[in-house]
Amino acid sequence: MIELEDVWRTFELGGRELHALAGIDERILPGEHVAIMGPSGSGKSTLLNLIGCLDRPTRGTYRFEGRDVTHLADGELARLRGERVGYVFQSYHLVGRLEAWRNVELPLVLAGVERAERRARVSAALAEVGLAPREDHRPAQLSGGERQRVAIARATIRRPSVLLADEPTGNLDRASGQQILELLGRFHAQGMTLIVVTHDLAVARRAQRVLLLEDGRIARRLVPAELAGALAALGSKS
Repeated sequence: MIELEDVWRTFELGGRELHALAGIDERILPGEHVAIMGPSGSGKSTLLNLIGCLDRPTRGTYRFEGRDVTHLADGELARLRGERVGYVFQSYHLVGRLEAWRNVELPLVLAGVERAERRARVSAALAEVGLAPREDHRPAQLSGGERQRVAIARATIRRPSVLLADEPTGNLDRASGQQILELLGRFHAQGMTLIVVTHDLAVARRAQRVLLLEDGRIARRLVPAELAGALAALGSKS
């Protein structure tokens, strides 16, 4: 379970405090599929980074699977992130000089997994995302959808309990985006908690519930059927 209690994230900007997150209280159950939406600057990516242990709250408490991780040392936080969290970015974040299989292998190398086991697991991961025939291609030789599938294989190679995706279809055409959403849905069906930041109604409607952020706070908690009206109301206020 992911538990956030009165979580704030504050930055200094020009001598002033900017509250990117302001008093977030939320629980996300194991195996849930949650979408995070809101206007630009509402705190969506900040919240996702905090959930994924890429950042820390300025104040408040964050518990991950029952463990208070708010004040963990950097090394412990990195170890937790590597073992339990997978992250998919809009811009893929692949290493351009490495072939697809080597990009997917990187988390296993960092974890000290033996070479033979690494190769077997990488082959299985690339087959799972439909890219076994393209494993020797570098990112520049792949389409946007293929790059994102490599990124998903890398994010899931260690079978994390939580899979985070920040605008995973934002750089893709409709057909490629649909493939990525189906792939993320498949991992969710295998039991992973899936949390997706998106501005796309079609993406958010796949979730079980939606958190609508405004000015660093959770303005509303919605089911997908309520989304269109809530976003229209939010837009009319801006």
